Amino acid sequence: MARTKEFDPDAALQSALELFWRQGYEATSVADLVDHLGIGRASIYATFGNKHELYLKAMDRYSEGRDPLLLTELSQPGPALPAVRAVVRRFASEATSPDSRLNGCLITNTAAELTPHDPAATRRVEVSWEHFETLLQSALVRARAQGELPDDRDPRALARMLLVLMQGVRIVGKASSDPARVRDAAEQALTLLD
Repeated sequence: MARTKEFDPDAALQSALELFWRQGYEATSVADLVDHLGIGRASIYATFGNKHELYLKAMDRYSEGRDPLLLTELSQPGPALPAVRAVVRRFASEATSPDSRLNGCLITNTAAELTPHDPAATRRVEVSWEHFETLLQSALVRARAQGELPDDRDPRALARMLLVLMQGVRIVGKASSDPARVRDAAEQALTLLD
């Protein structure tokens, strides 16, 4: 007869996500996970696999929470450019807010810490970026079709520029104590949409 789990795997995964997000992959030991999750090492391995597998599951959980928000923001009916501008400004605001500044973005953190020597993590980063780029590009294509964006603007190139900018915003926002640096960069990039 199988033993019943004495913990909620979903809550444990969320807790692991928060710890990895705060400390990073390398700085988080299995002992840290045991202490933070309040469950034994054997239970962690039996439920999630090794530390790396748990980290990948945490990345998946993070993306599942972020992607629907972006989809909702960027696919609203009506004018598309205000939504694109709002997303860029939200990223800049989050990157400099005291609550989220030190954690940054788990995807960006992973890109800086684990790629390219971790193919599984690299693939998740790429999937996240491709998804975000596609959402931005779709919004910008709509903006051009609706006459909000000049015809000579390339929605794909603009989407890629905004993606790269927003990933940079996450890094600079995490490392810099000057929020104007991030806000000014975001506002300057938005002038390319005029």
